[in-house]
Amino acid sequence: MNLTLSQRLSLAFSLLLLVCCGASAWLQIRANIMHEKEVVQGLSRGLARSIALDAQLMQADSEAQPGATPSEGLGPEAVRRLFGKLMVVNPSVEVYLLDNDGRIVGHAAPAGHLKRDHVDLAAVRRFLNNEALPIQGDDPRSEQGRKVFSAAVLRAGEQKVGYIYVILQSEEHDRLAARASASSVLRTTLWSMAVVASLVLVAGLIAFRLITRPLRRLTATMQQLDTKADQLVLPEPQRGGPRDEIAILDQAFADMGSRINEQWKTMRQLDHDRREVVANISHDLRTPLGSLHGYLETLSLKDETLDAASRQHYLGIALAQSQKVGRLAQALFELARLEHGSVQPELEPFSLSDLIQDVFQKFELKAAEHHVRLMATLPHPAPMVRADLGMIERVLTNLFDNAIRHTPAGGEVEITVQPAANGKVTVTVADTGPGVPAAMRENLFRRPIALQGEYRVGGLGLLTVNRILQLHHSKITLLEEPQLGAVFRFTLDAA
Repeated sequence: MNLTLSQRLSLAFSLLLLVCCGASAWLQIRANIMHEKEVVQGLSRGLARSIALDAQLMQADSEAQPGATPSEGLGPEAVRRLFGKLMVVNPSVEVYLLDNDGRIVGHAAPAGHLKRDHVDLAAVRRFLNNEALPIQGDDPRSEQGRKVFSAAVLRAGEQKVGYIYVILQSEEHDRLAARASASSVLRTTLWSMAVVASLVLVAGLIAFRLITRPLRRLTATMQQLDTKADQLVLPEPQRGGPRDEIAILDQAFADMGSRINEQWKTMRQLDHDRREVVANISHDLRTPLGSLHGYLETLSLKDETLDAASRQHYLGIALAQSQKVGRLAQALFELARLEHGSVQPELEPFSLSDLIQDVFQKFELKAAEHHVRLMATLPHPAPMVRADLGMIERVLTNLFDNAIRHTPAGGEVEITVQPAANGKVTVTVADTGPGVPAAMRENLFRRPIALQGEYRVGGLGLLTVNRILQLHHSKITLLEEPQLGAVFRFTLDAA
């Protein structure tokens, strides 16, 4: 059975309402019956006592059995006549005479109507002890039935000879009650309950439909989504209270759709960046490889005609191009390892000033060749940082290599270290070169950008720097300084 959620809720509500109505009707009828029994038994509590005190009963017993003991002097015929008259006066009762053991010794029941000859006296004793009503005792005209009754001790003089046991709802009463159950009053009551149940059912179904309307709208929205579109188009979520689960679900679905759109946009951007990286790297590989191939081919074809100086000149150019290809391949390998996540920083405390001094010594000759001056502004005492020493050295190496290669002769490359108040150490690397064009700044740390055949900014070196700092929960930013060229800044945790 393929039903919607609203239909299942409506069906469950209908079944629950039907069960509740049935249980309520049964409980109401049961309560009415018990109330009726309590009232009847309360009103007739003294009925058996009145019969027991009737002097005519004792006199009739004495006349019927002269010289008999009081327990044996109760005449059955006299008892039948007396009990019959009482039952004629009040047809709703049945009167019985019990001995001290509960055995029925006198009654006015028609032949064949008496189903048992003994009554359990436990209920009689409870009645005589004035316990809470209703109290039900054995019905002599039924094998298993129990009914409310009235009872009293029967005495002959000072001697207890038995009990008067009066059933207060006779067989005739039961027949009339059964006939009344099909009367117009009962039918009217049942019809009233059916009408009320129907109205409640209709109101409940309407309420369910109103409550689940946002859920149906959300379902329709999900079914109408175009999963092949570039962007998911979602309607504005319905406003609801902080405890409205459907409104919360609607808002969560809208947030999920927005998140999917953002992730899809990011994936497309990453794919676009990947394509550009492959294209730019292919271009950079093709240039030195083409040059290397050309000079090697020249050496091969003109080996016999070239003098030693020309041969050494061609070999030097080919060696420089091969070194350029090697550096590019090494940069790609390092970036791939960092992006793959197989490399994690091994944090340790170290002196940042000592590391800067080592980097200066590494680039001392290159800076002299380019006529660039290296400068450092360090606080006293020298700050200690907690990071991966090898990775941070790679960061400074890439930044200094980039800055020296693109700073004109006579320029400066300066590194500044400043301790911050939030437990960080700020590192700034600035040069006096031409700076970064505005068109290149947006994607500076996402993909390499070629400028006149070389990676002025945004090359593989900066991609590697950005990834290393991300592993240190930091990031590198490009600052705008009018009097300087490219200015890069990042932070490290102080030790």
